[in-house]
Amino acid sequence: MSLPKLHVAVLMGGWSSERPVSLMSGEGVAKALESKGHKVTRIDMDREVALRLAEAKPDVVFNALHGAPGEDGTVQGMMDLMGLTYTHSGLATSVIAIDKELTKQALVPHGIPMPGGRVVKSAEVHERDPLPRPYVLKPVNEGSSVGVAIVTEEGNYGNPISRDATGPWQEFEELLAEPYIRGRELTTAVIGDRALLVTELKPKSGFYDFDAKYTDGMTEHVCPADIPDEITLACKDIALRAHRQLGCKGTSRADFRWDDTQGVEGLFLLEVNTQPGMTPLSLVPEQARACGMDYPDLVEAIIAETLANAHEANVRTARGHAK
Repeated sequence: MSLPKLHVAVLMGGWSSERPVSLMSGEGVAKALESKGHKVTRIDMDREVALRLAEAKPDVVFNALHGAPGEDGTVQGMMDLMGLTYTHSGLATSVIAIDKELTKQALVPHGIPMPGGRVVKSAEVHERDPLPRPYVLKPVNEGSSVGVAIVTEEGNYGNPISRDATGPWQEFEELLAEPYIRGRELTTAVIGDRALLVTELKPKSGFYDFDAKYTDGMTEHVCPADIPDEITLACKDIALRAHRQLGCKGTSRADFRWDDTQGVEGLFLLEVNTQPGMTPLSLVPEQARACGMDYPDLVEAIIAETLANAHEANVRTARGHAK
């Protein structure tokens, strides 16, 4: 789809823990669009965001927000009410995908392998371990590995976990406890209806946490990953099936852990990110580049799919009214 020159509002920033990443994503998108000759209005989201969008009157909104309320359905619902066309997934998909437990409920019955575990009250972890060690504790609805803790027998959190130990139990009332899956960190991007590649992420120290994701030099990206063909095919198949089952639009990124001693049986989907980062270190632009698509073309491709979906929706609505 060849894009006409558009007025695009790039929505970025906000007040989630991922604000710095969103600002980087948004600025990258804005510059890419300007390089293609589009008019861009940058909007750093505040409580007056609806008024600012109404004043801008864009042809389309590029949603470069990460975390709540830009990724959890809140902003999507607002833009639906305003009649705005916007990139990435809609309200229902966003509500489900931001919540790791809801994502499991939507995907596991359809044969997509995800770790077991359960949601626990944070106060419980100071009394007893919710799962046999080693296990992972993470917020139910945060991204970018915000607030993830790996609890091991020899770790320094205490046994049981001390109330004074720094961790997500101090920030969130509920946590998702999952078995720790040893092995390797893999990720696959989906654009439109195509799974791109598999990237292996090798943190220089610790695990692939927020700092490792967004600090240059802290993580080695192996793209494409040096893994068996069957694992590559499985990652791409699972990523695409999850994208479709959740109803994702535009682009998504599926994150995996792979126990390489277990073959395909050791591959588990951890989560689906409906609004992946678009920073210089982000994985979707990296995979797109490896497939021959430069950053500005990637941004335009996301917008083109958005406009095509909006057109199809308008046609269906018109047919419904005609009946």
